[in-house]
Amino acid sequence: MTSELLTQLTLARADIDRAEHRRDDQQWWIEAQKLASTRVIVLHRGQALVRTTDGVVQLLQQSPVDAPQGAVQVLLGVGPDGDAYIGALLPDDVAQPQAPEGYQWRGLRECGADLDAGDAGLFTAAAALAHWHRAHPMCPRCGMPTEPTQAGWSRTCSADAMQHFPRSDPAVIVLVTDDDDRALLGRRVDWDEGFYSTFAGFVEAGESAEMTVHRELFEEAGVRVDRLRYLGSQPWPFPASLMLGYRARLAAQSPAAEPDGTEIVEVRWFTREELARECAAGTVRVPPAVSIARHLIEHWYGRELDVTWSRP
Repeated sequence: MTSELLTQLTLARADIDRAEHRRDDQQWWIEAQKLASTRVIVLHRGQALVRTTDGVVQLLQQSPVDAPQGAVQVLLGVGPDGDAYIGALLPDDVAQPQAPEGYQWRGLRECGADLDAGDAGLFTAAAALAHWHRAHPMCPRCGMPTEPTQAGWSRTCSADAMQHFPRSDPAVIVLVTDDDDRALLGRRVDWDEGFYSTFAGFVEAGESAEMTVHRELFEEAGVRVDRLRYLGSQPWPFPASLMLGYRARLAAQSPAAEPDGTEIVEVRWFTREELARECAAGTVRVPPAVSIARHLIEHWYGRELDVTWSRP
């Protein structure tokens, strides 16, 4: 089993300075929201405006004067020239603005793999913050309204001044192989026939990531594993996860793989030849490139998979 880290995970390619030191500089933040050089990314219901030119997908980056009003403003970062990048997070209950000619509203799942590192990083951060602001209008301690502070990176209670910050929920995602180097993949109960992926689950309270790997694989697929290898992580803002990617080997004397029948309804061992043959025939589909699961499968497979093998 190889041990190199995955370095080109789709949603972990951000190359912009998040400028944490600017979040408490209120005067700078007020001015940045007005400067013509500031770039604004508008989000509505998890979607941003993109255009495709000669196969290249790009985010629409507007000036503040062109951006819609009534949005929560969040500082996404500062470019090498010092210009600010801002996310304008529109409320869900307002009508979606009409897309300018040549642009369309698309979600991060749809286009994340087609964006360059800069746009992917901006969209990922904006999507994560948009969900958090939408889900935390009230103080969890006293129930009073909260207001955005620190350039959108915290919310402060109007009654007791307590600050609240965005959270990421850690989850593991694992590709298991056996002594014949076959990969174990599973199908969730809510997936179509032929859709397969690696196994994943949230880290529970008082649990390490490695403990979660062992627990989830036994719960979902009935197998025991060992020889864990950490391969990398990527944010998954749907709504607020951090996916920790692992490879694992089937342990000696492990029970046979068997789905739990609740979350997972089918498990299968695949050789590389079987996976390629069935994907080419259309009877099996694997996760799209935006998912770390796809990269874990490719890490085992030995090269990139054909784009036509992806499920939606």
